Amino acid sequence: MGLNRAKWGEIGLNRARWGIMGIGMIVGIMAQAQTATYASQFAGVLGDIERNSTTLAAYTRANEAQKIGNRTGLAPENPEIELGYLPGIHGGARKDIGISQSFDFPTLYSKKGKLADAQNVAADLQLRTQRMDLLLTAEQYCIELVYNNALAALYSRQLANAKEIAKAYERKLELGDATQIECNKAALNLTNIENDLQSVNLERRQLLSQLTLLNGGNPVEINDTAYVAVAGLPSDFDQWAAEAEAANPAFAHMRQEVEVAKRGVGVSKAMGLPKLSVGYAGEFTPDEGWQGVKIGVSIPLWENRHRVKHARAEVAAAEQSMDDARMRYYSRLRYLFEQTKELKENIKRYESVFSKNSNDMLLYKALNGGELSLLDYLLELEYYFNSYEKLMQTQRDLRLAIAELYAYKL
Repeated sequence: MGLNRAKWGEIGLNRARWGIMGIGMIVGIMAQAQTATYASQFAGVLGDIERNSTTLAAYTRANEAQKIGNRTGLAPENPEIELGYLPGIHGGARKDIGISQSFDFPTLYSKKGKLADAQNVAADLQLRTQRMDLLLTAEQYCIELVYNNALAALYSRQLANAKEIAKAYERKLELGDATQIECNKAALNLTNIENDLQSVNLERRQLLSQLTLLNGGNPVEINDTAYVAVAGLPSDFDQWAAEAEAANPAFAHMRQEVEVAKRGVGVSKAMGLPKLSVGYAGEFTPDEGWQGVKIGVSIPLWENRHRVKHARAEVAAAEQSMDDARMRYYSRLRYLFEQTKELKENIKRYESVFSKNSNDMLLYKALNGGELSLLDYLLELEYYFNSYEKLMQTQRDLRLAIAELYAYKL
């Protein structure tokens, strides 16, 4: 008396129902993706992270300190006071007093002020870049988490069926309708799925831990197992890439760094102008006294040597860095653009195969009709679900690519 076919059919039917439901869900999602405009699925989580992130708070504090530092040193130097008391050998004493104030040439103060303003703009743009990078990292974690949530759901369903199959083989072994080898294979199949589920849950916990860290220690909860509609690709890549560069705070920061370097050239030139000194001086003895105004001029003959040349070299370096970054950014966008098109085509092919060929149902019918052994059924079903898992991976990769393409909108 072996396990009847109805029982085997029930096991196969459970898997078939899951397969049909999962594929239908994905086809529906990807159909929306063709016309949707960009909007982050995780805007709420990203908003919480922006408010709670201790890392972003540290960046903000550093930005404030840097801006204060940029405005430091713009005022004239401190006034200098000199007092002297010189006793005479034969009595009496001479008393000296001097008060002086040094000034840079007025043009230098103006140029230093404009340089500080430019540096403060650059500091704000750097903060915006750091914010964008942090939120992109958080969004990537969220995308990976949704993928792992879906995997956990898939493996949990497979695990339930694997347990039933392992129990059924144990009963068949007791009844003499199965060999020990077959029973061991069913147990190994169960163990493999248990390990897969454990690994996925470990990855989920790690991702949640990273998101909690980014959220300032506040727990983050994302239970989604599917992605919402995503943005379509622009029709004109070159025009879109130019718009993306113009809106990207990282490039705005680099352009501002070039402006800062150019302002530095003006400051360096102005530092070659004379420095003035104005003050009061007095000498007093018991019989006479002298007092009046003194004026001094400091001529920078050697101190400013190579200063302007160095400032111009910094401008050239900043411009070269921006050109290099622009080229690398354009290349990266082009790669992501082409990758996104390929991923969408891959998804379409998967959709077509899964919508036209419900292999899980066919396998169930073959098993139920005695045309397929249980071992062959498991192997075929594993191949089928491996393909299904690749479709999920392709979805994830598509979302990661699109998130990076549109990072400048965060």
